[in-house]
This record gives sequence, C-alpha cells and structure tokens, in this order.
Amino acid sequence: MQIEALFPQKFGTWTDYAKRYCNARIRYFGKRCQWDCRGASNLNELHQLLSDIMIRRLKTDVLTQLPPKIRQRIPFDLPSAAAKELNTSFEEWQKLMRVPDSGATESVVGLITRMFKQTAVAKAGAVKDYIKMILQNDSLKFLVFAHHLSMLQACTEAVIENKTRYIRIDGSVPSAERIRLVNQFQKDPDTRVAILSIQAAGQGLTFTAATHVVFAELYWDPGHIKQAEDRAHRIGQCNSVNIHYLIANGTLDTLMWGMLNRKAQITGSTLNGRKEQLKAEEGDKEKWDFLQFAEAWTPNESSGELRNEILFTHFEKEKQHDIRSFFLPKPKKRQLVTSCDESRIFQEKNIVAPVDPERVATRDIIDYESNFEPEAKRLKSVTTGDHCSPLEEKPSWPRKTQALAQSATSPLTGKGWQCSFCTYINNSVLPYCEMCENPQGSADNLNCTQTKNKNEKDGFQKETSKKVCTSSDSAKQELAQSEPEQLAANKEEISKIKREHRLTTQPGNEQLKSSDGLPVYDTLMFRASKNTDRIHLYTKDGNQMNCNFIPLDIKLDLWEDLPASFQLKQNRSLILRFVREWSGLTAMKQRVVRRSGQLFHSPLLALEESTKQQRKQSSTKRYITKEDVAGASMEKLKNDGGHVRLITKEPRPRDLSTKKFLEDGAYVPSLNPCIAQADLRVKPSTSKGYLQAVDNEGNPLCLRCQQPTCQTKQECKVSTWDSRFCSLKCQEEFWIRSNNGYLRAKVFEIEHGVCQLCNLNAQELFLCMRDAPKTQRKNLLDIAWTSKLPLEQLNEMIRNPREGHFWQVDHIRPVSSGGGQCSLDNLQTLCTICHRERTVRQAKERSQVRRDSLASKYGSDITRFLVKK
Repeated sequence: MQIEALFPQKFGTWTDYAKRYCNARIRYFGKRCQWDCRGASNLNELHQLLSDIMIRRLKTDVLTQLPPKIRQRIPFDLPSAAAKELNTSFEEWQKLMRVPDSGATESVVGLITRMFKQTAVAKAGAVKDYIKMILQNDSLKFLVFAHHLSMLQACTEAVIENKTRYIRIDGSVPSAERIRLVNQFQKDPDTRVAILSIQAAGQGLTFTAATHVVFAELYWDPGHIKQAEDRAHRIGQCNSVNIHYLIANGTLDTLMWGMLNRKAQITGSTLNGRKEQLKAEEGDKEKWDFLQFAEAWTPNESSGELRNEILFTHFEKEKQHDIRSFFLPKPKKRQLVTSCDESRIFQEKNIVAPVDPERVATRDIIDYESNFEPEAKRLKSVTTGDHCSPLEEKPSWPRKTQALAQSATSPLTGKGWQCSFCTYINNSVLPYCEMCENPQGSADNLNCTQTKNKNEKDGFQKETSKKVCTSSDSAKQELAQSEPEQLAANKEEISKIKREHRLTTQPGNEQLKSSDGLPVYDTLMFRASKNTDRIHLYTKDGNQMNCNFIPLDIKLDLWEDLPASFQLKQNRSLILRFVREWSGLTAMKQRVVRRSGQLFHSPLLALEESTKQQRKQSSTKRYITKEDVAGASMEKLKNDGGHVRLITKEPRPRDLSTKKFLEDGAYVPSLNPCIAQADLRVKPSTSKGYLQAVDNEGNPLCLRCQQPTCQTKQECKVSTWDSRFCSLKCQEEFWIRSNNGYLRAKVFEIEHGVCQLCNLNAQELFLCMRDAPKTQRKNLLDIAWTSKLPLEQLNEMIRNPREGHFWQVDHIRPVSSGGGQCSLDNLQTLCTICHRERTVRQAKERSQVRRDSLASKYGSDITRFLVKK
C-alpha cells in the first residue's frame, strides 16, 4: 500500500500483482472456488523492482562492531502424561487433512489454534525445568519469550519457585509501567529474568543487560521472532547473545520451525535478494535428556478446589513466632526513596576521602529490602569496603547502616567478641553473630529499647486515661511528616540548607579555574524535567550548562552523562548532595517539584515554595458526585442565566429530542432545572448522565470550572459527551476527584505500589502471589501479614489474589479533616497492614473528638444528672 501511494500502478492492478508474484491460483473449498494468493513466485524480479524505489540497510552492514548472535535448537521429547490431549488433537487433524476438499477449512483453523495452545501446556513442565537449570548460574541474566498466557504463567512459577527476582511484561502491563520494568531489569543486578510476551514486548524495548534469550514457544511470523531476538542484540550489547529455541518433538513446534524457515527464505529473497533462514545448530540430545522426565504442568485455573493444608487456620495464625524477634530492637523508620525504576530501597552515605583531592571516594550503601522474609532475618549485615561499588557485590540480605558504622569503627584486636543477645563468642572479623545474626555492638540499642519499653509500660499503668490522647498526638506527629503543606519534619534540614547556601554563596566569580583548567563551581542550580527522570544543570546566574543526569545513575556511580569537570571534588560533592536530598523526597513530592518547573538550589526549598503557592482546598466529601455537578450548574445558571441539559454517553430512547442532539450535536431544549436536579437526587446511582449548564449563547460549560467548552453553532459535529470539559487538564482533575479507578491508576504511575510508610513493595508481592502456584502462595505471605490480618482475608488472598488485597490509596490529610476531593498531592500508597492500622487510629481519634465535644456540650448542664432514665 505504501508503494501504491508513492508510485500508483507501478506493479499493475491487485490481480496482476497476485498472479505474477503471489503464485495466485484457483482452489476449490468444497463446491466453492476462489483465488489462493498465499504463495510466492518470481521473487528475483520483484526484488529488482523494489531495489529501484527502496534503500535498505541491514544491521550487519551498519553495526559492524556488534557481537554475533548464536542460535541453538534444543529438541526434547515430551513426557507421555503431558502429551495425551495433544496426541488426540493430532489424530483428528490428520483425519481432516486426508480429505482436503471437504469444506472443513474453518474446522482445520480452529483445530490448529487448539493444538497451538495444547502444545504450550504440554511442554510447560519441561520449560520450567530448563529455566531452573539456567538459574543455577547466579551471574546470568536472560530473557524468556512466550506467546500464550499459560506458558507465561509456567515460566513465572519456575522463577518464583527458585526465589529469583524477575519482571514480566505482557499485554496487561501499561506502557508507563513497561518502561519502569525495563529500567529495573537493566540496572538492578538482582533482577535476573525477564518473562516477555512475543507480541507485547517483542519490539521497541531494550534488554542489553541480558546475554541469553530463551524461546519457550514459537510464533507464526519470523519477523516477530527476529525482532524479539534483537531486544538483547542491539546497540549497547558488548557480549555475544545466545538464543535457545525449545522444540518439543512430535508437537506443532516441528511443523512451525519448518514453516518459519520457508517464510524467512521468501522474505529474504524479496527484500535482500538472497535466501535466508533461521540457522540454529541442534544441541546435544544427551545434554537435555532430563527434559523428557519433567512433570506435567497444569494451570492454576484448572487445579481444582484448594485443599485445607493450603489455607490458613486458626492454629497457624496463633502459632508461636520466632523467639529471637522478642529481643530485636524496633526498626527505625527510614526515608522513602523512590524513582522511575526502583523497587528496592536505596540509602546512601557519601564520604569524601581526604587522600586524593582530585577524586571523591563515595561509599554507597544499598539497603535492599527483602519483601518476603521474616523480620527476624532482616538484621544480617554485610560490611563493604571503600573500594567496593554497589555493582560489585550482590546484596542478598538487608544492610543496616548503624551496624555497618559500628562494625567499621570497632577495632580488630584479634580476640572474639561476645554477643549481647545469645552470649555466643564470635570471631572478631564477623560483623554479626553466627547464632542469632545480630550485629556486633548492639547491646546499647537493646538496653535503650528495653528501658523505653519499660517506661512506656509504667506510664501505661499509671496514667491509663491519657493513653488515647498520647497515641493520637504521636499519630498526628507521624502523619504530619508526610503532609506536603506542613513540612514540619523538614524545618531543621531546610534551615541547615539555607545556612549552607549563605555560606557557599560568596561574592566574586562563581566559576573558578582549577589547576587542570577545569571549572570549579561553588553553587549549582537545578531544574527537574516534567516528563522524564532527568535533572538539568544551571549555573548560579541561571545560565543553562547543556548537561543533565539521572539521580539513579549517580547512585550507581555512573557519571557518563556529566562532563569531565564533575570529576573534581568540589563539583562532585554538589551533585552528590543534591542526589541525597532528592532521594529523600517521596515520589509524590518529587512530582510536585517537577510540575512546578522552577529553578532551584535545594529540592526541599523548592518543595516548600511550591506548596506555599498551591491553593488549599477543604472538603469533607470523598469524591465529586453528580449532585455536586448539578449544584454547581444550577448556581451558574442563577448567576449568569441560560439553561441546563442532561448529557449521557448513550442516547435515551424516551427523549427523542435529546437523542437527536446526541446524534448531530445541534440543539437541546432546556430542561426544568428543579425536575432535573430532583431526578439526580432521587436516583443518583441509576442516572448515567451529568447536569450541564449552557449559557445564553448556547455554549456548554465545563463540568469542572464552568467555563465555555466549545461553540455549539459553529462546531455542530461535536457530541454532547465530548463537550463536557474545556481542556484535558480539567478532564484529568475532574476524573481524579470523582473516579476511584482513575485515581488509583494515576497514583500507581507515580509510586508503583510501594507503601509510603513501611516501604514494602506491595505490588511486587501481589504479582508474585498471582503468578505463583496455589500450593506456594501460603509461604509467600510474611509473618507480619499473617499476624495482623483476619483469617478470611488471608485465605481470600490465597484463593483469588487481587491488587486491592495488597495496597490501597489513602488520603494524607484525612477526608474528615477536609482532605476530600483532593489532587494527587494529598494521596499516598499504603499496604494493607499500614492502611488498616491507620484507619483504626483515625477512627479512635474521631471517636475521641466526638466524646470531647459531647462532654464540653453537656458537661456544665447539671440537670442531665437529675433526669430520670
């Protein structure tokens, strides 16, 4: 079609083209005959014609330094138990093929589609064993491509059973989330497997961090196969890419492999002038003999009812927990660090070494939070030297910054040290106890914690009546730290930054010259991009430096985006200080700074300035309802005149005039305002439309801001449903304040399902629960979840896990305090545990307020005590 648009009739008519180059011939399908144009002929002549109008550059000609691709075909035999249904379908297909003119073409196509699905289920068990075999290499990153959801589920189960971190991209993953998952796979050394759909993730994505590509299934088009291979074999790849095709003997795979090679020869002859094929050497059969002994795999949907041992019971819920958790100190709250692709938690310290003035030695401590391990196992610490980088070692356990500091300062006297918890004498080199896994020198923390607990217990026994007030005050102080309009917890840090800014801002030339001729900056200004994760650099005077960086790259010690001048100690320290402050903000606060578009020196100061400029709204209603829209329309009607109309997405058959207007967008008769508003109040849930105001000139007004949306007389083709809002901004703000699903999706784009209080990646836990076998879902729920959730809710998370079981979107400023109908800045992601605790705490606070108000109202009226009950 493109050639026909550029050069009409260059190849003749469609019939001439089909007869000459598509080997068109008449075939009979029963008694019906038609042209069959599925062949290929005269390909050399077609290539010569295309060469005159098409310039083609192959990857081998352009990217000469790119390492080669090594394809390997791995044939294996299916277990007899897994191929029963597939063998039956093959016998039925052979019967149909013996009578080609029986008019059963649709039956053959449906049968082939069913055999394609059955092949995926039959070979799923062998694919799982093959993936587990590859995962034995701890340093290998690889991609797994499949087509059917059943095969994607089987591959995911294999990774979960191996307790390996992974990403999965299929058709249900939004575009913005795909970019974040790609960045996670590229930069996170612990994310080793990418489970991808051939159609959804086979084009446009970059996975050069992988060196192996596994095709669990084949596809009908060789172009899709080659594009999927090139996700790892593209610019940025430094190693050879090994591609493995898993071919099950006696299935549809053998037929599809021959078909793919025939199609590759045709396309290669047509486009490149030479025959091409998917050259893949056959692997050693003895090497893959273990695949034929794989267990038959069944999808989760067809696994039947759950057995009693898979679900939680009252005995397991109330079981005794690990006794070591009684002696552990309470974990301190860490600052939340979020970015576009961080599902781990980073906590860094930048220590400048005074040895070399030209270099800055940084110590990056990566705090990797294991979401699925008990709290008793989260205190194992691993010391890192100053010469190590975060990419040189795998953080298999969480690292405590305090334990690292103590272990670094403790002298190596050569004698053992006695653990304060279990009294075990350990080697002096070990930073943690071999028996109880507690850090060295943590006795002071235990004593402080025990003393604090004792004081709290004594205070509870002495002053029981003050417990509610104390807990409510502490809860308010805890929640005030996350409110963007107050910023009470950041006042000290902001004042410190202001003092540093006054000290560093000295008169004179801002840009100095070092001994190497590179400029040295005493102050830098920054501006966050509104649409990307990049930070743009400016001088103190606001002049653009034409360079930018990503904060996550600086954490990973990747300075390639910045010029050579930032290798100096003074310039490097400015960037590191900014990254530390920027990472201390939550993802929602970073969004506030990005949307402001201002030039700033400190992110905290920019956040404070942005929140001051925002207009504070107060509403005790959670969402904008249709009654609120009707009330605003009626108020506009009383002030400026006009009439109202009821707009719906689908025309109402009872009102012919409204139906006519919805079809051509011309004119709608004015409705009785009182009747229309009463109709919405009586049946708010059944009403499908909104009451919209129309001014005297016939222009419909926006449902959000009550401004004209379009000229009805001039734009008659605009339907009423499309004239609800005056701009996309009003439309987005309206849906955020009125639609729970839209609000939840927008918050997920920013915070990615990470709890803003406990930093648990609840979305990742949900994906693991959803993709894991039902027999293993019980083990994935942590001890903290088991002890704090009701039994019915836990079992429902095992039976049918849903996203709402694991995390919710909550208001930072409660709705009861005026935080309803808010923007995204007043919303946060909370896991189920934190949301449950916060809801209970707020309910107690509201109950206490009601009791206090009643006491103050009737406390002075002594006649209430004299009334006979």
